[in-house]
Amino acid sequence: MDIFALLWIVSLAFTGLTEGAGVLPDGLNAAVGRKVMFTTTLTPGTPFKIVLWKFGSTDLFTFSESNLTEPEYEGRITFFMSTGSLELRNLALTDSGGYSVNMFLAGGVSHSGNTKLDVYEPVSNVTITSSSTELVEFNSSVSLSCSSSGSSLSFLWLNSSSEVIGSDRVQITDGNSTLTIVNVTRYDKGTFRCQVSNPVSEVTSAQNLTIYYGPENTSWEISPEKPHQEGSDISLSCSADSRPPAQFTWFLNGSALSATGPELKLMNVQQHQSGSYSCQAFNDKTLRYETSTPASISVLRVEGQDNGAYTRSQEMHYADVRFTKNNNGGTVQMGDQNKPSDYAEIRVNNNPRAAASSLPTYDAHLQCNRRPAPQSETAELYAQVRKN
Repeated sequence: MDIFALLWIVSLAFTGLTEGAGVLPDGLNAAVGRKVMFTTTLTPGTPFKIVLWKFGSTDLFTFSESNLTEPEYEGRITFFMSTGSLELRNLALTDSGGYSVNMFLAGGVSHSGNTKLDVYEPVSNVTITSSSTELVEFNSSVSLSCSSSGSSLSFLWLNSSSEVIGSDRVQITDGNSTLTIVNVTRYDKGTFRCQVSNPVSEVTSAQNLTIYYGPENTSWEISPEKPHQEGSDISLSCSADSRPPAQFTWFLNGSALSATGPELKLMNVQQHQSGSYSCQAFNDKTLRYETSTPASISVLRVEGQDNGAYTRSQEMHYADVRFTKNNNGGTVQMGDQNKPSDYAEIRVNNNPRAAASSLPTYDAHLQCNRRPAPQSETAELYAQVRKN
């Protein structure tokens, strides 16, 4: 080694030439267990007399008439004759430091260069520890702590693909390895990622946060809207902004109904079901309630119809007619026989398909039979009928 170094110095002294600069890159990074290439800037095929590589002040490799590798680097070094470059394998953290090369060319020109190698332990075992993963909006706070193996570590927090920035509610401490969110909101939900890196590697770990909120904006809709007649079907649908989905209870005039769930069906609705309806939403995670604004439903009774037929009260609309006589001379007893009537007949329409849209009247009946107005003895009876 000393002979080669002396030859190098002597050759420089005799040539009187200035050393070249910029032969090696400014700096290199590599991972533990990997390899690094110290590549010179010389043109491939340049003839060398002597090449000397050093790590700090320690000789690493020498090329002259033969190659000489220092014992501690045996099996780890490859020298490239075409450019004088050197490859170093199976790196350890202790290989970090300054490297230099001195080269004496056949034409008497010398070149030298210096560089710095940083060896890093790759990032591994990135883990996030959370104080809680299920949180209630405005009530809960959470702390996420990121840990990792490796050297020269940098930490970065991401929510989805966006970087988490510190604020009044968001605190990033312990060299960016700890993230604290105070009074979480629903917008803090999703996957938080801790990205750990160094110059030679990068690893990311994820932690999902579930934020419970609501209920709010509780409201209900009705179908069909109007009108609502007896015998029709009505559907009420309640909704609320809530995570998890809210549970629903229905109320009529302030009293809870037995039916639960987001939909209330009123089948064959009756007039007594008219009233003020509302729905109440409940979140079993936030333990919060919210009740919708009440709204009235009016169920209208259809007068004179029972499945399309007249009722019994309609069939005997002329109940005050006590005694009638038909066109064939026969009589029908309906009341007091001592008060006969000149009515030809009384007709009752019991046919649902021919049911009238309104109640029959005495005037309509009189016009239908086109009888002359009663005289003398029957006048009082007709007057009584019309009066009643």
